[in-house]
Amino acid sequence: MTDFSPTGNTSGGRSAPTLTGRVAVVTGASSGIGAATARRLAAGGAAVALLGRRTDRLDALADQLRRTTTGPVLPVTADLADPEAVDTAAGAVTAALGRADLVVANAGVMLGAPFESAGADEWDRMIDVNLRGLLHTARAFTADLLATAAEGRPADLVHVGSVAGHTLYPGWSVYCATKSAVAHLTRNLRAELGPRGVRVKNIEPGVTVTELGHDMRDTTMRTSLARMRTDLHPLTAEDIADALAFAVSAPAHVNVAEMVVVPVQQG
Repeated sequence: MTDFSPTGNTSGGRSAPTLTGRVAVVTGASSGIGAATARRLAAGGAAVALLGRRTDRLDALADQLRRTTTGPVLPVTADLADPEAVDTAAGAVTAALGRADLVVANAGVMLGAPFESAGADEWDRMIDVNLRGLLHTARAFTADLLATAAEGRPADLVHVGSVAGHTLYPGWSVYCATKSAVAHLTRNLRAELGPRGVRVKNIEPGVTVTELGHDMRDTTMRTSLARMRTDLHPLTAEDIADALAFAVSAPAHVNVAEMVVVPVQQG
């Protein structure tokens, strides 16, 4: 069995991969999978830019990481649905940390409701963050990734999708549609950027305990989501961060292109 860990660690546990020298960007870094991923990549030695809307949380995470890791950490407040704001954030990352070579487009919104009663504003918000925000993030850093790949070094564009992009969840139709779009976008970008050396991948979590969904208006759907997270032995944000770190630590010629990570009981 091939060991993708640069340190050759096969003893199990949560040993951090070596990512020293890499410059990572993580969106949605103020909580959940984004924050856990930022911690994981920083623990592996990467310089990490934390992107999100909640300045106080980004600053708190940056302070925490600076006390526990050796690489630089840069909090950047940005509305990912605004292309100009994302471009400005990308410029700030390059100025402070150098060229990004590991971009994790993680920011997402999950708002469930029956189709006939759902608020169109909630639909718009999911489309803006889950799809437009991901597009703006990828576009802002593609030149950096291509330049890195041209030098023969690993260059990763990681989308955090969802198993909801492939399965049926009544009451979550628009959310599922956005994640299905992410899945197919990832495949097409892989065909477009892969021949030029950029590893484009989609990490698709199943039921995971995060803040995702806490702000949806439909109380029945909030209750249903809470029950789903208690009836199973759900994943943690750290579980997804571990999987993502494994994928980006593969040898430069290897792309873990699609990874579905679910609780055992979810099947």
